[in-house]
Amino acid sequence: MWRRSRPKLWKGIVSGLAGGLAATYAMSQFQAVSKKWSKPSRERPHGQASSEEKPATVQAVESITRATHGPELVPSEKKASGHVVHYAFGAANGILYGALSEYKPKARVGRGSAFGAGLWAVADEIAVPALGLSKPLRVQPASAHLYGLASHLVYGLTTDAVTRGVRALL
Repeated sequence: MWRRSRPKLWKGIVSGLAGGLAATYAMSQFQAVSKKWSKPSRERPHGQASSEEKPATVQAVESITRATHGPELVPSEKKASGHVVHYAFGAANGILYGALSEYKPKARVGRGSAFGAGLWAVADEIAVPALGLSKPLRVQPASAHLYGLASHLVYGLTTDAVTRGVRALL
């Protein structure tokens, strides 16, 4: 951990933003690689939609569009908007991590793995199913839960590594 006399919120926010964006990219790459390695199956982990299922981020965009009475999006706009939602959520959580760890260094326990696991539990295991953006947990195979946890561990570890590096440069 770096040495400093006083925490600086702006440094936590900037480093967390960089960490969250980099971690979202790393998580996406992990998911793309694991998708190629996985056997074709009718039951995909809830981060991976089958041809007839939409990713939770796209479903969120569609819900927001309906709620705001916005125009119907074409498929390419839905996909791009889904990526924006994913990166915005990753960036926001990175900012949270950076700001929190600026004042509470113990938040970095496990080099970000605890943060990633907590994010998985709250987002994937509670919020996404509760909002109807995925199948109920009880009908998802154990592999879906493990895949989600592994993806979020990649996110947490990357967030920590990048946040530390950027914070040291600041």
